[in-house]
Amino acid sequence: MNVWGIHMGEKVGSSPLDKNYIGIGWQALGNLQKYGKSREQLKRALSEEFPEVKKGAIPQNAGVLFRFVNEIKIGDIVIYPSKDRIINIGHVIGEYSFVETDEHGYPNHRAIEWLASFSRSEFSQSALNEIGSALTLFSVKSHRNEFLSKVGLVGATTESSSNMEDVEYVDDDSVTESISYQAEQTTEDFIIKQLHAKLDGYEFEHFVAHILECMGYKARVTSKAGDGGVDIIAHKDELGFEPPIIKVQCKKSVSSNGEPEVNQLLGALGEGEYGLFVNLGSYSRPARLLERNKSKLRLIDGDELVELVLRYYANLSPKYRALLPLKQIYVADLT
Repeated sequence: MNVWGIHMGEKVGSSPLDKNYIGIGWQALGNLQKYGKSREQLKRALSEEFPEVKKGAIPQNAGVLFRFVNEIKIGDIVIYPSKDRIINIGHVIGEYSFVETDEHGYPNHRAIEWLASFSRSEFSQSALNEIGSALTLFSVKSHRNEFLSKVGLVGATTESSSNMEDVEYVDDDSVTESISYQAEQTTEDFIIKQLHAKLDGYEFEHFVAHILECMGYKARVTSKAGDGGVDIIAHKDELGFEPPIIKVQCKKSVSSNGEPEVNQLLGALGEGEYGLFVNLGSYSRPARLLERNKSKLRLIDGDELVELVLRYYANLSPKYRALLPLKQIYVADLT
């Protein structure tokens, strides 16, 4: 089997996982099977339909389309890093299909059976860098066994048929964008791993309270025992009598927290109180739906916590800056 990595944009949301597929775009080309097994036909079609695309990028894009239709085989493994700090691993169970009604602009589909999902923190940084490729679709080679071991497939053979012609034509903008993205992801991974490894649960509560203080709140960590699911109480006034009162629950988990845990926090709220749930991982779809339906509830995941750390880094205490040693750099923004 081959091991493939694929990137899909944020606009697909949870659709690939909910509907068990991977997809790529280029909708204007229609059903890619009409080009047969000819890369040259794909290149000509791309040049005609997308004259604004740089000439050097045409072979790269044609190669992605060709591999998606012709080189991915039933039984191959697919690694899909979704936008919630989750690495999803599945295997291909269907031939290429064109879904004209795809609402996200990714009409070229392959059916997938998802085997498992893992937090990014469960993989080495070099493995994460490999799946941060500049290409939409690419072969995973150097760290294939690290990913396969997560689903019990270490030692599976590979037939690596991918034509490396495409990699030679990756345009400068794609490479630059990929490097910028990897720099951001590496920093994010570092922060999450440091907080998870170096702080226990109670220390993590104090860290979150400190972030809230950097944001202008007064924050008090509750006692370890009998907190009723509330770890921090935050407010704007000095004494904490004036609304709004924010009750915070903290979980140092890098996995997904679900609706039952979020409901526990909601049950601790009184009149005029608001709930804030903070973790290092993600939230289940039912939990996110609950957040959308409850105006007094806010969920902060690992990505958002990192954004707060970076935004208020200059205000962090020396203790936390030593825990998270960072320096400011500038990277290209081609989005």
